[in-house]
Amino acid sequence: MPQSSPRKAPLYAVTADALVAVDFAARRGGRPPGPYRRLFARPGTRAFTAGNLVARLPMGMFSVSAVVMIAGSRGSYALAGAVTATGLAATALVAPWIARLVDRYGQARIAVPATLFAALGSLALLLCVRHGAPDWTLFAAYAATATTPNTGGMSRARWAHLMKDAPEALHTANSFEQAADELCFMLGPVLAAFLCGAFFPEAGTLVGVVLLVTGVLVFAAQRSTEPPPHRRTTARSPLRAAGMPPLLAVCLATGAVFGATEVVTIAFADAHGHRAAAGVVLALQAGGSCLAGLAFGALKPSGPAEWRHPWCLAAMAALLTLPLLAAALTGSLLLLAAALFVAGTATAPTMITTMALVQERTPEGRLNEGMTLAVTGLLGGIACGSAIGGWVAEHAAPAAGFGVPVTAAALALLIALAHQALTE
Repeated sequence: MPQSSPRKAPLYAVTADALVAVDFAARRGGRPPGPYRRLFARPGTRAFTAGNLVARLPMGMFSVSAVVMIAGSRGSYALAGAVTATGLAATALVAPWIARLVDRYGQARIAVPATLFAALGSLALLLCVRHGAPDWTLFAAYAATATTPNTGGMSRARWAHLMKDAPEALHTANSFEQAADELCFMLGPVLAAFLCGAFFPEAGTLVGVVLLVTGVLVFAAQRSTEPPPHRRTTARSPLRAAGMPPLLAVCLATGAVFGATEVVTIAFADAHGHRAAAGVVLALQAGGSCLAGLAFGALKPSGPAEWRHPWCLAAMAALLTLPLLAAALTGSLLLLAAALFVAGTATAPTMITTMALVQERTPEGRLNEGMTLAVTGLLGGIACGSAIGGWVAEHAAPAAGFGVPVTAAALALLIALAHQALTE
């Protein structure tokens, strides 16, 4: 198994290495180990995965915590939404630059200071809200959190480095990472809402900062699995790589699916007097995706990812008609929850295949940047989908709003098919 060249570990790695210096090898049983047991039997994989999961959980906490904290203190959801939108826009601009530095100088060297700077931004936001600072300080503080590194992308880059000669194992690893994404974004908002409600409004942000810093420090301490930096690469930008622009357009449309579904589901639940249940309904969709991702990773992929991609997008577009029909024909929140759970089963396979294509099409030495661009596309799509879905739900009907994710998924499919037709 290829390993990165030995480097002197930073001071913060001593304690983390001591904590994870245990035998993580999978126990032998009477039957051959499954794909996930084989995956995590590799030295160091459980250690960096544990740190990454701790660091990734706050990604689903920060926006909810900020909205609760700001709206509770200033009495304005409009201000809270504007502040979080500013953070999203800043992330779209800064994240690819941080990822480029990670590729060039290494994960530990860039991720740790970038995370500490972002943590200071979150703490500054907390203090500004707590002590009644002017509104503009909230925007400035939350924008500073844009330096948070793409922890999911860095984890996928490690798997790509470790499994470069084992495509089936890399497929399993990518499937696990997607399931982990779904789990973190399913549990993060619930944990944030609980902390802010049970303790004090700033509790969600404070705990999120502690988890983020701790997780990144543990993750960065695992130097044996870190991909080697590419300080002098002649590779072109991922934006100019063959096949990447249409793939990023697909990410933008897919993000619109997620953003529209979230807003429209909340609007539908609110219209039926069950707004508090919206989080549970959305969690069921994420749960369906998580289970499908784990199942997809246990299967051997058939054919190249480029061939599977349109089929996954077609399945997502088809299954998204179920929530539309459940909402429009029955008006039942229970049936909508069941439909979203089923529709969610197409999400993880689609995203796993999308990220596999990103890995294939990104030039060597710029993998973190390529995956971060894909995530940026998704974030931009989420923002657009939220705006369009909210407008349709308000000006037409919440049930009609479920047509927006169907349309966005169909658009993603058309883009993928058009690219495939042009390259054949």
